Amino acid sequence: MDIGKMINQRRTELKLTLEQVGQAVGVGKSTVKKWEDGYISNMRRDKIALLAKVLKMNPVSFITGEFKEEEDQATPLPQTNVFMRPVYDSISAGFGVIAQDVPVDYMPTYITCPSEQDKYIWINVHGDSMSPLIDDGSKILIKKQTSVDSGQIAAVLVDDEEAVVKKVLYNDNTVELHSVNPYYPPRVFKNNDVTRVQILGLVKEVSKSLQ
Repeated sequence: MDIGKMINQRRTELKLTLEQVGQAVGVGKSTVKKWEDGYISNMRRDKIALLAKVLKMNPVSFITGEFKEEEDQATPLPQTNVFMRPVYDSISAGFGVIAQDVPVDYMPTYITCPSEQDKYIWINVHGDSMSPLIDDGSKILIKKQTSVDSGQIAAVLVDDEEAVVKKVLYNDNTVELHSVNPYYPPRVFKNNDVTRVQILGLVKEVSKSLQ
């Protein structure tokens, strides 16, 4: 689901006005309206956390575009369609880009379509470029695929050797890789340079460390 539409739908479900959400987050109602219209790329990290709280959502929803309730209200996973999927210590290893592609662990994972279970892997995250949505030490569940929609978070391979997790934006003949942490500037690839970027998979879920 489009993230802006998801925000609007959730606000409507909770019978909250634009003013009420704005007051809780510390912005004007016009800003909330812009978020609902899809202008969320410049949303500050603290505002994401506050918006998730007032809408009773898990912050991971703002990554995947798939609604999830707050963790303490989340519905337990059913006992069927749960598979043990491998955990890798780096993106490169998980996709066979480097030789050390041996899993370091396995995690029980709910997969809607059992026939696609081999497409799902977990990756240990190192670094804070996607914080606070994906913190250092978190695990991310990735579905292997070669394309994503503009605005989605993906595992990406640059120059056949550097594997990263970024928000992918498409503009004409340009591919942009954005971090959530504003300390890290976007990386822009134009014209023929777009071939340097290869989509490895879509981030479907985040499991944060409790430490």
